[in-house]
Amino acid sequence: MKPELLVADFSGVYEAEGFLPYLQELSLPVRHVEMGDIEGTVCYCDEAAEAEICRRLAPGADAGIRWIDSGDYHYVTKILAGVQEEPFVLVLLDNHPDDQEPAFGCVLSCGSWVKALRESQPMLKAVWTLGPDHRMRGTGVDRELDDDIDDLLEALEGQRVYLSIDKDVLRREESRTDWSQGSYALETLAGWLRKLMRMNVVAIDLCGELAPEKGATPEDLRINGETNRYLQELFLDCLK
Repeated sequence: MKPELLVADFSGVYEAEGFLPYLQELSLPVRHVEMGDIEGTVCYCDEAAEAEICRRLAPGADAGIRWIDSGDYHYVTKILAGVQEEPFVLVLLDNHPDDQEPAFGCVLSCGSWVKALRESQPMLKAVWTLGPDHRMRGTGVDRELDDDIDDLLEALEGQRVYLSIDKDVLRREESRTDWSQGSYALETLAGWLRKLMRMNVVAIDLCGELAPEKGATPEDLRINGETNRYLQELFLDCLK
């Protein structure tokens, strides 16, 4: 996986957290893409907005690590994973499965993007979800999840893996979002990621921010910024 960074910035939250300046100080290519002026993007993404997002992200679509703002924009994973040209599996770490029927016809949304990706991307061979209701779901699997994900690693062996992380899977001590959250500790998530990063990971994206316009306090921004830096450093350490 390439260590280049892509920042899809819909709300300005990464600047408010101090995370964007941190990324720009790294000795790595960082492509920062402003998205805040695109209409029709919050939670739902209409056709015109999707086309414009695709156009702006295209030059950085080969970046290995993609920061995609709040969970309102998790549908960006469908756009980024949609350009994969070889078979891959999606591993989703999220407090919500995001595979619902769209609420408004065929309009892409933060709750329906997994279903949309399944239907539009023939290279997607399986989806594994860690997080909702403390369970792990995948092809032929629905069982209680514990800290041991060796069965999942065995299933992923030899496959190309796209990792997508919504930080709402974490407990509030380490992540602040405006969606219902899970109860996992950051160290539990980090343990999963260290194991998953041994696989053939082609890209990682992350969302789960809370912007000031959505009510984020300075403490919320501090917590999310610190968690982001921790995860970014974990990825870079795994890529050494």
